[in-house]
Amino acid sequence: MKTLDDCRVIIDSIDDEILELLNKRMKVVERVGEIKSNTGGAIYRPEREKAIIQRLSENSLRSGGLLNRNAIEAIFLEVFAVSRNLELPERIAYLGPEGSFTHQAAESRFGAMSDYLSLGSIYSVFKTLEAKRAKFGVVPIENSRDGIVGETLDLLAKSSVKIVAELYMPIHMSFATKARNLESIKKIYSKDKGFGQCREFLQEHGLSNVELIPVESTAKAAILATEDENSAAICSHIAAKLYGIPTMFDDIEDDIGSQTRFVILSDFKNEISDEDKTSILVRLKDGVKAGSLVHFLQDFDEKKINLSKIESRPSKDEGGFGYWFFIDFYGHIDDVDIQSVLQKHDGEVTWLGSYIRGDNSEI
Repeated sequence: MKTLDDCRVIIDSIDDEILELLNKRMKVVERVGEIKSNTGGAIYRPEREKAIIQRLSENSLRSGGLLNRNAIEAIFLEVFAVSRNLELPERIAYLGPEGSFTHQAAESRFGAMSDYLSLGSIYSVFKTLEAKRAKFGVVPIENSRDGIVGETLDLLAKSSVKIVAELYMPIHMSFATKARNLESIKKIYSKDKGFGQCREFLQEHGLSNVELIPVESTAKAAILATEDENSAAICSHIAAKLYGIPTMFDDIEDDIGSQTRFVILSDFKNEISDEDKTSILVRLKDGVKAGSLVHFLQDFDEKKINLSKIESRPSKDEGGFGYWFFIDFYGHIDDVDIQSVLQKHDGEVTWLGSYIRGDNSEI
């Protein structure tokens, strides 16, 4: 029977083996970086990363391993992030501030070691990418409760940058405060939507009559709550931890299943895979005529191309009530059937990106 000390010795030995293997992996990664530097290949390959995680998950299941897919993904996403930084360090711009949900989403894909640039608006993220001051950008595009993020769509319509990946992240709110009890709290800070998402919690805990102060972000709310022991913040767990304010309650949102879809932006095209999604913006030339949208969609139906989303947006550059249509469908822009459909509508379609479908891809 092994003692605790025996187990620790074995774990130390295994850790040494893991470190040796990781160093071997990074040596190969270093060579991959040299090859890509000479050929201009993309450093971030989400389809390759997803395939690795899928293969390892299947291997673990077959061998009866204790690590499930979520555990393997958590470990290897950080390995991939370290690898990319060895291949070619890149800057990631995101909608800030530090501690926001977008920051959390960015770190989940690019790891703790990456060079992050916090920006104050979605517009600034796009401009930073277009000016080549960052290689990647992370912005929200859709929320399961509040719908589409119009600013992101409008900027995609005009920008040269493309969607290269998507990810879905559950949005959990925390109640953070330095106060010792709820009765001491005189004001609560949060983003305006944060109050709306946690209305039931506020009512149930007798906080409906406390002064609610909207601020520009939940991260800002956490900062302000650190300055006043009689205040609290409705914010993300990462923001509370980052700014050192104790969390009194976790997961206080009314809709526990709330998710936000984030997109990763850059300046390259992904290769075709078996799990692609494509986003386009459609400006129909005969948009005011009855049936024009139906006829456009029939072309997709005839080729058995599955649409996953269609959203109308005001055109803004036309008089009256003109509309564009934001459409997601399964497949890659270079697929033969998809090309045959889009060529029939030359000049009406703006390609926004083709990328690996994210998990939980139905919001």
